[in-house]
Amino acid sequence: MIPQKSFPTSAPVAAVPNGGAPERRRAPRIAPLAPDIYGGAHGPAPESSLEELKSRPKKPGLASFFYFDHHFQYNAVKVLPGEYFVANENLVITTVLGSCIAACIWDSRMRVGGINHFMLPDGDSTDVSGRYGSYAMELLINEMLKLGARRETMQAKIFGGAQVMHGFTTMNVGERNTAFVVNYLQTERIPVVSEDVLDIYPRKVCFFPVTGKAMVKRLAHAHPEALIAQERGGNVQTVVQVTSGGSIDLF
Repeated sequence: MIPQKSFPTSAPVAAVPNGGAPERRRAPRIAPLAPDIYGGAHGPAPESSLEELKSRPKKPGLASFFYFDHHFQYNAVKVLPGEYFVANENLVITTVLGSCIAACIWDSRMRVGGINHFMLPDGDSTDVSGRYGSYAMELLINEMLKLGARRETMQAKIFGGAQVMHGFTTMNVGERNTAFVVNYLQTERIPVVSEDVLDIYPRKVCFFPVTGKAMVKRLAHAHPEALIAQERGGNVQTVVQVTSGGSIDLF
């Protein structure tokens, strides 16, 4: 088995000097996946067939776009903006981010993990939606608790918050989202053990909920309008087009 490297504790969100570009923050490079990623001392994780996954009852906000990921050779679920997914079984959870944030939270003892994908820190008090971080974080943590996870053994990895379009500079959407998730997790006493946030690049994130392993690929910055449209509308076909092709870069 390839030895794994530990993740450093995250630093506070860096200030942006005089309106300049946000400081680049990357997750550390890690070793490639071991063949027995879901094995080890705990034994193999449970696994559902693709047909079983697709037949599960749909809940509001719960990701339901299941497919077979040929790169990892595992069943996968794609999390769109405003959605989340929590699991304790052998699959891959993926999402694509621009200025949005995805928090990957994992309980190492219960081997339960999940992702959300929110667009803004807060919304109208009457709008209860996973598009907003204040609700998306609460929803993700509560769903993990239902599977036996405990707050004191949770840890987080955070991704996104990019400035993918010049028009977003004055709004500071990515910076606001990043600051929100860092502050939220600090308040909840959930340590951030790894992050790849800010900068200008869209990202594809792949998360393995049983082991807590997260991987990120920085996508080409050639067509940011497509990603913005995907984040605003949550269109499945746009996500597939943006993320098609290429290998996964490990950080």
